[in-house]
Amino acid sequence: MAPRGHDEGMSDVKLTPEQVAAAGLDGWRQVDDTLRARFATGDFATGLEFVNQIGAAAETRQHHPDLTLTYPEVAVSLSSHDVGGLTSRDIELAREISAIAAASQLDHGAFADGDGALGG
Repeated sequence: MAPRGHDEGMSDVKLTPEQVAAAGLDGWRQVDDTLRARFATGDFATGLEFVNQIGAAAETRQHHPDLTLTYPEVAVSLSSHDVGGLTSRDIELAREISAIAAASQLDHGAFADGDGALGG
């Protein structure tokens, strides 16, 4: 049985920055050993609903992001701490979080320094 936080059959291989970039994650940015994104929610209640949806997806995958809920955005940080970097688990959860955001008509927020976003 896999330890909590791991999906059976999921890759635990640490990805290179080139592999992460090739995933084409619009609105996501690699910062050291994490993937980060910000989503403009417009208000706290919408942000809370979004966080709850991310939480449900994370529980299903047994892979949990760091989330920061503020008015008016949600910041997400993904990393596979067991391998000290990013794995396919992070890429797949990032895609699912982006899909949840799109379905909720939430926009990716801008990064403070304005650069480094993947796929866009």
